Amino acid sequence: MSALILKLDVAGSGIMDPVANSLERIDSIDRTSVGYTHASNMLLGSDRYCCAYHKTYRRKLFDGDENDRGSTMKFIRIGAEGAEKPCVLDASGIARDVSSVVPDFTPETIPVLGDALSSVDLDALPAVTVDGQRIGTPMTQPRNIYLIGMNYREHAIEAGVDIPSEPILSNKSSGSFCAPDDPILYSPGMTKLDWEVELGVVIGKTTLNVSKRDALDYVLGYTVVNDVSERAWQIGPGGQWAKGKGFPNFCPTGPMIVTGDEIDDAGALRMWLDVNGERMQTGNTQDMIFGPAAIVSNLSEYIRLEPGDLICTGTPPGIGYAKTPPVYLKIGDRVSLGIEGLGEQAQEVVPLKTMETA
Repeated sequence: MSALILKLDVAGSGIMDPVANSLERIDSIDRTSVGYTHASNMLLGSDRYCCAYHKTYRRKLFDGDENDRGSTMKFIRIGAEGAEKPCVLDASGIARDVSSVVPDFTPETIPVLGDALSSVDLDALPAVTVDGQRIGTPMTQPRNIYLIGMNYREHAIEAGVDIPSEPILSNKSSGSFCAPDDPILYSPGMTKLDWEVELGVVIGKTTLNVSKRDALDYVLGYTVVNDVSERAWQIGPGGQWAKGKGFPNFCPTGPMIVTGDEIDDAGALRMWLDVNGERMQTGNTQDMIFGPAAIVSNLSEYIRLEPGDLICTGTPPGIGYAKTPPVYLKIGDRVSLGIEGLGEQAQEVVPLKTMETA
C-alpha cells in the first residue's frame, strides 16, 4: 500500500474568517468563479458551493512561495496494535517518527498538531520502515462515531425509500474502530454480514452550532471507512441500526486522513468495493444528498462534536442486502475497497474464535 498520505492544515482555526466576512451568501457565487469543475452534477447546489468556495479561498490565503504555506503534512501510524508509532512522511516519502514531538494522533492532540509540528525539521527525526509493517488506524480510537443513513441518491433508490429531507443520524460503537487491514470478525450469531464503503469525516476541533458556510473549518480531513453491518441485527426482528453496526472490527478506518484542500473537499471522489475480486460497489461522492458541510452543520445543532469524532457519511449502491438474491459475507471472504485520493483497505473475514485464542 503506497498511498499513505495525510495533509494537515496547520494555519489555525480562523483561516476562513477574513474571507467569509467579506463575501455574499455562498448560493450567489458564480460556480465558475470558484473553479468548481463538477457543477453540472451537484445535488445540493449551496452545499457544493460551500465545498468549492472553502477550497478556493483557503488556497488564496496561502498564495505565494509554496514553502511558506506550511500546510502539507502526511501522517501515518505504523506498528503492531497498541504500539503504533505516529509518523509524518517527509518530502521524499520517508516516514519520520514524530513521537518526540507529539505522543500520538489522538482526540487530545488533534487540535494542536499543526502548531506542534509546523516548525519541526523532519529530516532530523528517526526514519521508520513502512514496507512490510502494519498500518494502524490514522488516529487513536475516537470518542464518538456517527452514521448518516441513506445519503446517496442511488442507494436510497436501491433501498426503495424516499430521498431524506435532512441527514438520517445513527451511531456506531467506538469499540468497532480498527485499522484498515484488520480482519472482519464473524460471530456465530451472524447470518447476514454486509459491507459499505463510506467517506469518513474527521472533526478537527470542538464544533457546536456552526453554519454550513463555516462547517468545513471544523473538519480535520477525510478518510476511508468500511461500515461493516450485520443486517439480521440491524433490520431483522428487534433490529436497530446501532445494534447491527457496533460489533468489534466493524469500522475499519484509514489508511490515511486527507485535508479538504488536497482533494477538493471530497466533492467528487470515486469509490469502490470488491468481494473476492468481484466489484460490488461503484460510486462517487457527487451522489451524496448531503455533503460534509451540510452534515457537520446539521449535527452540530444537536450534538457537540469533539476533536477526532468520526462521521461515516453513507454508502453508494451495491450493498449485499439489496442484491437479488442477497449476498452476504462468509468466513474466508476477502474485501477490498478504496476512495480516490484517500487510499485503500483490505480485510479478510475470520471466525471470532480465531481472535479470542490468538
